[in-house]
Amino acid sequence: MKWKGKDLFDLVCRTLGLRETWFFGLQYTIKDTVAWLKMDKKVLDHDVSKEEPVTFHFLAKFYPENAEEELVQEITQHLFFLQVKKQILDEKIYCPPEASVLLASYAVQAKYGDYDPSVHKRGFLAQEELLPKRVINLYQMTPEMWEERITAWYAEHRGRARDEAEMEYLKIAQDLEMYGVNYFAIRNKKGTELLLGVDALGLHIYDPENRLTPKISFPWNEIRNISYSDKEFTIKPLDKKIDVFKFNSSKLRVNKLILQLCIGNHDLFMRRRKADSLEVQQMKAQAREEKARKQMERQRLAREKQMREEAERTRDELERRLLQMKEEATMANEALMRSEETADLLAEKAQITEEEAKLLAQKAAEAEQEMQRIKATAIRTEEEKRLMEQKVLEAEVLALKMAEESERRAKEADQLKQDLQEAREAERRAKQKLLEITTKPTYPPMNPIPAPLPPDIPSFNLIGDSLSFDFKDTDMKRLSMEIEKEKVEYMEKSKHLQEQLNELKTEIEALKLKERETALDILHNENSDRGGSSSKHNTIKKLTLQSAKSRVAFFEEL
Repeated sequence: MKWKGKDLFDLVCRTLGLRETWFFGLQYTIKDTVAWLKMDKKVLDHDVSKEEPVTFHFLAKFYPENAEEELVQEITQHLFFLQVKKQILDEKIYCPPEASVLLASYAVQAKYGDYDPSVHKRGFLAQEELLPKRVINLYQMTPEMWEERITAWYAEHRGRARDEAEMEYLKIAQDLEMYGVNYFAIRNKKGTELLLGVDALGLHIYDPENRLTPKISFPWNEIRNISYSDKEFTIKPLDKKIDVFKFNSSKLRVNKLILQLCIGNHDLFMRRRKADSLEVQQMKAQAREEKARKQMERQRLAREKQMREEAERTRDELERRLLQMKEEATMANEALMRSEETADLLAEKAQITEEEAKLLAQKAAEAEQEMQRIKATAIRTEEEKRLMEQKVLEAEVLALKMAEESERRAKEADQLKQDLQEAREAERRAKQKLLEITTKPTYPPMNPIPAPLPPDIPSFNLIGDSLSFDFKDTDMKRLSMEIEKEKVEYMEKSKHLQEQLNELKTEIEALKLKERETALDILHNENSDRGGSSSKHNTIKKLTLQSAKSRVAFFEEL
């Protein structure tokens, strides 16, 4: 009942383990208007609903200019990731279709870890909300087609931990035109309806129909004072020679919110351009130590995984060789059995041929005896003699044929005996090969002892004096070289990423339903066709090339 806003806010931050508290706040809604809990005011003194429970939303109130440099704690990065992801899916931040697919792939990497085809099978993203409904409705593509394209990029993120994938998500999202911008309806002196955008870089004036590209911008370092009276808001430029410019908002409550956001963003803008406080330095040192520890842990796990995979590959190879040896043994056994059967058949055939040869020899002998008997018989008549001579001639021809057949059968018997000898020799060789296969030595078992850590991996110890630095010239040269190397790698990576985005855009362009394009889709395409800069910071920088005086005059004439 007596707690102030700070008491409740601090309790939430302690519960989360959050130290970078300056980005966050407790939000509530009053009469369709967003408001933030004041730290120095009692919770129940705010214009909140008196019905229990009283609901607040713990959200990021201010956004960093560069997420990678400013967000130190992993919990801070995770909270920003969740909030920005929800804003993109809820279409509070416009995101082009091709960039939506890339962001979805990083969200999948953060949730599921490395892609594994045996685990992440077709349809594993069916229940996930990964793309804005606007993007899904804009193309004639099935959920399976979207999943296929998200998975293709997801597979490329192998090796990234959850915090790294979430940071990559934020690095892409922070360059979207509507990222981190709070919009408010205003009117200038002429009564023209405009939009005021407040973000980490400054104040921006938009056409109500175009929230992507501001008409003019005023960075925080050009603004000296901000105040309001009733619904009228007054901005005093840093250059005192330039007249103040004013605008009107719809409600007094909105003016209070605008002022809160301006003060907070201006303070953070100036804070970024100063040396880090001792607290931030300590947090960054701890974050570096934690990052190094996690890196070493990931390397250890990667080595163990590699050793396990090698052991599994060796096991599979041994199993394959064992199966191959079994197949060879089976084939040798079958060859042996065939050799034995062939030898038996040849022996049987040789025996039959030998018996036939004996039978023919016996018939030849009987024919010879018959011829001798006929010769001994005296036939007195010439007719009988002629007939007898004819019979003798036929008997001689028959005896000659039988002798030739007997000789041929004898040769065939000899050949079969030779084939039988060769078959028995083949049988002996098959038995010898089978013996060699069954007595072959097996492979030695894998040594399960993991390899020790290389001696050149440094150990990390954080001591009290480690927050002071003494750079020598060599250190500065080495640091410059590392920065230059990282810059080149970043440029190459950005170029590759842009090529991938363009490739996906071209691929799905034919499936687009033009009649379903929203106003923001059309504006984004027009900006792309004009060759508009892909960098949000560059766009703001171009708008501030003119003098502040001319920009103020332009605002008054809108």
